[in-house]
Amino acid sequence: MEDLSRVAIFEGDESHSPERHVMWLCRWLPELAFYPRLFMLVLRGGYLAARNRYTGIWWCAQSEAVVRYLEDVGCRFHVEGMNHFKTLSGPCVFAANHMSTLETMCLPAIIQPFKDVTFVVKQSLLRYPVFGTLLKARGPIPLARVNPREDLKLVLDAGTEKLARGQSIIVFPQGGRFPFFDPGQFNSIAVKLAKRAGVPVVPLALDTRAWGEGRQCSDFGPIRPGNPIRFRFGSPINVEGSGKEAQEEVLHFILGALNAWGVPVTSH
Repeated sequence: MEDLSRVAIFEGDESHSPERHVMWLCRWLPELAFYPRLFMLVLRGGYLAARNRYTGIWWCAQSEAVVRYLEDVGCRFHVEGMNHFKTLSGPCVFAANHMSTLETMCLPAIIQPFKDVTFVVKQSLLRYPVFGTLLKARGPIPLARVNPREDLKLVLDAGTEKLARGQSIIVFPQGGRFPFFDPGQFNSIAVKLAKRAGVPVVPLALDTRAWGEGRQCSDFGPIRPGNPIRFRFGSPINVEGSGKEAQEEVLHFILGALNAWGVPVTSH
């Protein structure tokens, strides 16, 4: 793995975006100021990926650029608990709730400088023009979301291999993106993977409602700078026995953070 810690923009245990002056265009039309820059960035990444040159350094740099573009339109990041994964000597499984495209774009800037990481993603993302090529270059685990049993086997088999090679994995166990949190939809796939691989699971609570869901394309919706962007990492959890206690610990951590932030929590 490349040494990226020297270029990390999120340093220490906590990191918070400073207040900054925002140009009137960015303030009133954030999508117009943000998306053209994002699409140019993705084109550059896709070009490199198609030539097998999209390294971890490039992934970090482009993820950092997305963070800066969001800050330029008035968004503010608040990241807490980074030492929980930075101090781990080996890989881990991150178990997080899922709200928007933002976490897929920005988490590499937070984690990759300290731990080589990839995602479990929906297979359809890999079919996107350019962006799919870029994402494939980072070796994600794609899920078809048609047969849950086959998806679980794929995650356990491919995930265990990647973790054995020292690569950490980000899992969104909800099975979709939601602006609220339903504990009943948060399955135990991340805990099962961590148990199989013999690595800890690190809970991650996030609030990324600043990047909304689009009508024509769900991945690219309205940008809401007034909504704080929050990431909070919890203490590593060693999975023992059936994993039920570890799953409850992960849920307890995420629910605690979301309740503190005022994120809607529901159950069906």
